[in-house]
Amino acid sequence: MTGQVSFDSHTRNVLAASVEYVNRLTPGFSGGTAFPLPADAAQAVADALVAIGYPQPSVRQDDARRLTDLAARMRIVFESANSGDLDRAADEVNALLLDTNARPQLDRRDKGWSLHFHGPDDGLVNGWAAGCAAGLALALGSDLAGRLGVCAAPQCDRVFVDVSRNGQRRFCSPQCQSRVKAAAHRARQGSSS
Repeated sequence: MTGQVSFDSHTRNVLAASVEYVNRLTPGFSGGTAFPLPADAAQAVADALVAIGYPQPSVRQDDARRLTDLAARMRIVFESANSGDLDRAADEVNALLLDTNARPQLDRRDKGWSLHFHGPDDGLVNGWAAGCAAGLALALGSDLAGRLGVCAAPQCDRVFVDVSRNGQRRFCSPQCQSRVKAAAHRARQGSSS
């Protein structure tokens, strides 16, 4: 693959939302420290959407619980794709597409028509769940499957979509990359003493 990865704006948004949901709503490690389930999942969902540029939504606790369940399933997709198990990733995405009843629809935008995926209604959970499932399907169903990643830093399992030119991203954030580089530098300095 040559050049920077270019998703259309809708796909970029739903993949960004997938990353935000997984990183904010699933437990594990982040930046070297334990990352528990959020105490206020509704606020975590709202923060995820604000992080990708949407206005502050009102999120019900039931919606937050359903999106937390979705995030756990999407984590399986990222982890499977990252480890090269595309069959498992595809199986989970197919189940998500079926469960969310994602359906394609052309929507009119300023610059013409754009392909979006909707759920059975336009509610917060159904809309985002169907969109995220479809965005992951579009990534897996193309040569971009290898661009779904899990941070390679010790004690960090946050996910990312690699849109870099060379497709070599290994870390969820510059902080994790710096942490690994600093540890490697300290190890080299210690061994040369």
